[in-house]
Amino acid sequence: MFSSRFPRDFQHNRITQSVDALRRAGTTILDLTASNPTLTRFRYPPEVVRAFNDERLLIYEPAPAGLMEARSAVSDYYVSRGVHVDPANILLTASTSEAYAYLFKLLADSGDHVLVPRPSYPLFECLAAMESIELRPYPLTYDGRWAIDLDALASAVTARTRAIIIVNPNNPTGSFLKRAELEYLVRLCAEREIALISDEVFCDYAFAPDPDRVPTLAAAKDCLAFSMSGLSKIAGLPQMKLGWVVAAGPVALRAQAFERLEWIADAYLSVGTPVQHAAARLLTAGELVQQQIRDRTLQNLEFAQQILTGSCATPLAVEGGWYLTLQVPRVRTEEEWTLNLLSDCHVLVQPGFFYDFESEAFLVISLLTEPAVFREGAGRVTRFLEAAIVQ
Repeated sequence: MFSSRFPRDFQHNRITQSVDALRRAGTTILDLTASNPTLTRFRYPPEVVRAFNDERLLIYEPAPAGLMEARSAVSDYYVSRGVHVDPANILLTASTSEAYAYLFKLLADSGDHVLVPRPSYPLFECLAAMESIELRPYPLTYDGRWAIDLDALASAVTARTRAIIIVNPNNPTGSFLKRAELEYLVRLCAEREIALISDEVFCDYAFAPDPDRVPTLAAAKDCLAFSMSGLSKIAGLPQMKLGWVVAAGPVALRAQAFERLEWIADAYLSVGTPVQHAAARLLTAGELVQQQIRDRTLQNLEFAQQILTGSCATPLAVEGGWYLTLQVPRVRTEEEWTLNLLSDCHVLVQPGFFYDFESEAFLVISLLTEPAVFREGAGRVTRFLEAAIVQ
């Protein structure tokens, strides 16, 4: 009766079941998986609420690509970071997830392929299934720092490959795209008529400068490229539901792509009028929240490196983002480590297989976590791992 887009089993996994059971029993869990900034005690300026005190919110003027006022505010965001983006090349969406759906509709037919990094964002599989397209992974390798295995990526390209996704910086590895990697990808995509899709929601959260880093593909010229971001991460405002796609590349090809994107958006008209009129003020107010997030993630990272370096949990190099990956001994599976930390220490982490790590054993923790919780949780993780190895 139902389509094949849905998973065969809607049951919660063992980790979620364990969390639910502990919470029902009244157990306090130290959650090291925080991803929602509105629930982690950041100070939001009153301008966020005042931004919606606007009589224009009562008027509905459907604009498939988004109101020009809001698109100009997004353009100003890029200009403030040294990148010129014409508002005419910006299309607003309700989220980056919706942006992915639009781009998959634009670029791929049923059964076509899109290449995605491994490890990376766990929602890709669901989004691809909803559009009846196939994901093919390309590996990120680690040798003191993360890098794209370019040979493996090129080998994964077939006649049905329609796009290559880059997460910049990657989630959860926190690795940025480098200039030599971009040159290779642009050349490959131009030759094979493949689009580049760059998810840049964490791009403002670099821990240190690096001249070799590619901050955005919003100004790409030599192949069709799409850059995505939104208020959820860059302003710490996931509830405002405003994201965007910047179309870049050769002028004629970009124009054809944008025309079709606008046609898709016109069928849904999903972005609310209030958030579009408030966009400029939300972006400005969000700078205060973003600075708090930067300060906290760096503080938590430095603490984790201090307490974990030299232990049996090795923090892998990270350049930016909100997450830290720990390599732990393979004496247990990732699921076992995660379940044992829950049952014995009441600490919640994420196993690497959530992010499609190719091998065991990795755990992922969130640097967004409130500092007191993070310090206590990281300490419990360290002590538990050490004790488990001794046993």
